[in-house]
Amino acid sequence: MGVVLTFLGAAGTVTGSKTLVEHDRRRTLVDCGLYQGERQWRRLNWEPFRSPASGIEEVVLTHTHLDHCGYLPALVRQGFSGPARCSRASAALIPIVLRDSAHLLELEADDARSSGYSRHDPPLPLYTATDAEHAISLLEPTAYDTAVPLRSEGRLTLVRAGHVLGSSSVLLDQGDTSVLFSGDLGRPHHPLLRPRPTPPAARHVVVEGTYGDRTHPTGDPGHHEMAATISRTIERGGSVLIPAFAVDRTELVLEALGRLRRDGLIPDVPIHLDSPMALKVLEVYRSAVAQGELAEDIETTLANLPRWQLALTADESRALNRPRTPSIVVSASGMASGGRVVHHLASMLPDPRHTVLLTGYQAVGTRGRALAEGAREVKIAGSYVPVRAEVAHDEGFSVHADADELLGWLHSLPDEPDTVFVNHAEAASAEALAGRIRDELSSAVVVARLGERVRVA
Repeated sequence: MGVVLTFLGAAGTVTGSKTLVEHDRRRTLVDCGLYQGERQWRRLNWEPFRSPASGIEEVVLTHTHLDHCGYLPALVRQGFSGPARCSRASAALIPIVLRDSAHLLELEADDARSSGYSRHDPPLPLYTATDAEHAISLLEPTAYDTAVPLRSEGRLTLVRAGHVLGSSSVLLDQGDTSVLFSGDLGRPHHPLLRPRPTPPAARHVVVEGTYGDRTHPTGDPGHHEMAATISRTIERGGSVLIPAFAVDRTELVLEALGRLRRDGLIPDVPIHLDSPMALKVLEVYRSAVAQGELAEDIETTLANLPRWQLALTADESRALNRPRTPSIVVSASGMASGGRVVHHLASMLPDPRHTVLLTGYQAVGTRGRALAEGAREVKIAGSYVPVRAEVAHDEGFSVHADADELLGWLHSLPDEPDTVFVNHAEAASAEALAGRIRDELSSAVVVARLGERVRVA
């Protein structure tokens, strides 16, 4: 049969990353992500996996974000028992993410049961804490730049992708062919991470296209607009709520806030970190300094993060819903789709004194995207909440490569691939990137379609 790719996620959307690679009846799954955002995609999380989970030899995870690893406990629940390979840093971060995800899923099911807003009786979580622990036990740390044998035959090599700590591009050599999965690519220069290297050669490439139809703004590397937003909010007696992913984004936001405050560009008000998960992630980042996984000057950066006030308990978190004095609250999740930030939004959005400051890409169907597009009401826990607070967006925190940078990565390949597949993108972004690749490379270019099977050897 040769090698066949089946796109089982992140086709037509930026979440739910899953690509099945079959070689001589053996199966490897590259990424095992949760669908997030619009209901039409989230419903797919509940469908039985399209290939028998027990028949998958191994999973390879590119990085620790939920849309790339968050479905693993559900796959385990359906019978997967093989190793889940990932970089060493990802193996330290993924347990934090999966435990938090299982906790939130169980909490949402309990809330739906007690509030009576679920269509299901009783509402159940997609997976439980027990499923998450089983998935965590299958993680197999793998070194960068070292070819290791696969159970499904062939070899696996991970290379740094520069997106978040531990993020990887994945090279599979199987039979007479090779396939390179970009994973989520970072920008050429990340404030915290070592730069990503030149990618290895491959006959076929699967490249992400999150920002395939746009380029990042270049005019405000010092986050001066963010400083202005914070200052005017504090001046009118309000507080600033910053939804931020616990992995990487919170570290970047805290570093920026510390620098702005040291330079006198924002008022010296309390900074509350309402994310126990982010504290655990920060410790992994700090331990990665000794392992040489971060930029050379990162030890100083992490040591000089601003002094923040921690909201460790649920009561301390709820107290931030109505801050007594103007302050800054950094809380997960980054797209305002779950976690503690949701109850902060419910309390703060109706008050025009406050500001919600978004700090990165907001997927279609998330509260963050609705706020970014000017929604006047958003739905929280089954009820609509009016949006009277200011909503601002600082795109300077993005750690996704933009269209120019994605093309630059493809041009840096040692040889032009036979085929380039574009996935992990909304339709317009995927088509725009595919068009540019066709103009600049001689490769065949295909936009991935959900469920499509493609022979690559």
